[in-house]
Amino acid sequence: MESRAIPSLMELDTLRDLYLHELKDLYSAEKQIIKALPKMVKAASNRQLKSAFNQHLEQTKRQAKRLEDLLAGHGESSRGPKCQGMEGVLKEGDEMIGEDADEEVRDAGLIAAAQRVEHYEIAGYGCARTYAELLGDKKGAKVLDTTIKEEGAADHKLTKLARSVINVKAKAAPSKSSRAKNKREQSMVSGALKDFVKKVTG
Repeated sequence: MESRAIPSLMELDTLRDLYLHELKDLYSAEKQIIKALPKMVKAASNRQLKSAFNQHLEQTKRQAKRLEDLLAGHGESSRGPKCQGMEGVLKEGDEMIGEDADEEVRDAGLIAAAQRVEHYEIAGYGCARTYAELLGDKKGAKVLDTTIKEEGAADHKLTKLARSVINVKAKAAPSKSSRAKNKREQSMVSGALKDFVKKVTG
């Protein structure tokens, strides 16, 4: 049987090709994040963290629209291969959501997962901005720089929230064995109170 080479999804002959490929990759990443963030909002127990995730969801929608407009300005659609890097990073976040963990500890883990997402995006947007500058796409470079600043601010906000509240609560969270012991003690106290009430009320 004759083997056939799999055709490249996009030929990268020039820096412009690479630039457009990067924009499409970033667009795919943003669309995946838009799907993932509501699950992270639901999984978070801290109200400030829920609010931060919700705010970033709306911001991410605007960032995706910017990429659509940027690609359209170059006569390109936003269609492209799925960003596998972001898929992997988000999978880690999914695994954290599914962990049997204390609420505060899970919140700390969700922040760590979210910050990995931010750092991945900052790296990708930074590369795309550099290509835009080299290609003389001043408008594109400005748009991409705006998003980089937003991602940096979101990352900083998460760091501040982690240091001031979330990680502190996670550190103070009781271990699984302690929680089980507390439940047993509460059950015993509850049983003793019921017995006492029965005796008193006859």
